[in-house]
Amino acid sequence: MTLPFNDRGLLLGDGLFETLLAVDGDPSDWDAHLARLNAGCVALGLPAPAEAEAWAAGQSALAAAGLTQGRAALRITWTAGSGGRGLDRPEPCDPVLFATASQAPAAAGPLRLVTARTRRNAGSIASRHKTLSYLDNVLARREARQAGADEAVMLNSVEQVACAAAGNLFWVADGRLMTPALDCGILAGVTRAKVLAWARQAGVPVSEVMVGPSALDEAEAVFVTNSLAGARAAQFLDGRPLAEWTLWAKLSSALD
Repeated sequence: MTLPFNDRGLLLGDGLFETLLAVDGDPSDWDAHLARLNAGCVALGLPAPAEAEAWAAGQSALAAAGLTQGRAALRITWTAGSGGRGLDRPEPCDPVLFATASQAPAAAGPLRLVTARTRRNAGSIASRHKTLSYLDNVLARREARQAGADEAVMLNSVEQVACAAAGNLFWVADGRLMTPALDCGILAGVTRAKVLAWARQAGVPVSEVMVGPSALDEAEAVFVTNSLAGARAAQFLDGRPLAEWTLWAKLSSALD
């Protein structure tokens, strides 16, 4: 499809998206992703897309890309639609739904992480929902690449550990699994929720915390989660070598 030149998602980042892993044409964790998209619609004051329409768009995108077999990254995008000049949305707005699909080979090897200078706004609605306003994440990832790393660790605007540029962050310290609390201004990741549920069921001590970057100095192991990679271990953080978590194999198996 072709977006009109005055689409608010294109011009203003006014909209939402979800990225899912599809395996053999079947989008993983569909219900959880759609629920998060709908929650974002409530927060942004947008009507929610019809589930049947979103599903059909996703299936059409997978078929058009020839990705009904194997692994694919499926993106569902929901923009606020066309509008005139300025910030005010037309009332009622007429949102636009579209989907795209691309290959998603399995992630290879551990990550090299660096802490980015770009900060995440802990108080912004955009930090808690998967909006089309992703510039801070883009800049943080660019910093990481320029530093010879794979991914960025982002702090928020009050210097608390927040997340990775494209995922949630976990670390292990003194036998406890740690991850930033949602109040740090992070996305409620679908895979993040699965890791927390697994840890609690497995009896692993876990804490959702609001801490500064010095907490990562005590980290024995670090990993990043998102819907495409699942959980991916880090080998280095700001040049410091990291160990593999003793429960890594069990976690990886649980997420497969």
